[in-house]
Amino acid sequence: MNATLSADPTRFVLINTSHPGNVGSVARAMKVMGFSDLVLVAPRFADVLVQEDTIAMASGAADILARARIVATLEEALEGISFACATAMTPRDFGPPTHTPRQLFESLAQSAHRVGLVFGSERYGMSNEDVYRCHAVLSIPTHPDYGSLNLAQAVQLIAYDWRQALGGFGVEARTADGRLAGIEAVQGALRHWEETLVQIGFLDPAAPKKLLPRLNQLLNRAQLTEEEVHILRGIAKAVQKRRG
Repeated sequence: MNATLSADPTRFVLINTSHPGNVGSVARAMKVMGFSDLVLVAPRFADVLVQEDTIAMASGAADILARARIVATLEEALEGISFACATAMTPRDFGPPTHTPRQLFESLAQSAHRVGLVFGSERYGMSNEDVYRCHAVLSIPTHPDYGSLNLAQAVQLIAYDWRQALGGFGVEARTADGRLAGIEAVQGALRHWEETLVQIGFLDPAAPKKLLPRLNQLLNRAQLTEEEVHILRGIAKAVQKRRG
């Protein structure tokens, strides 16, 4: 295999792409899902990877464009690929079997294949000859009355399903106001408030009843951020200082 090929185990192949903006959007969609190997087959514009619209729509994924390659045929684009998936809105009468992405990806992710995901032209999709070169056809389930997807949208959906099949990415616990506080931080704030409530006479340590467990549940329901925990402890500290 050519030494210049990317080490990324998944390759995205675009055939006869017409619009530079779509190439940039595809690069962005790929990067969001952690993929980097992009190959264009005979795009409409030979300089599409450096056009202004392409770079603008890539929006931070210029590194994907910088590593992308342009080749003349699908055969060249699939060099080193052991399992190629075509994308088509409607099944062919003859050719590889058609699957929904999730249906196929569940088993494909357990294999040792180097996977190629192939997308046709915005104007006419994939030719039968190109589909026949692939091992499977992917058909994204859409509303029966309107199944037209923009190229970048199709890439994003399939890239997401494939990344999920490969294990996905973790989601950091975070709210609009910041990162959620850990259990230790919340318990630390609760102990701080316990000291303060005893000091001001609101809590009788000899007969605490269920005040602290109820406060604990209140804090848990609030889903406090780290900043909010700091605020609560700051209030407790100020109260203690004033009482002292």
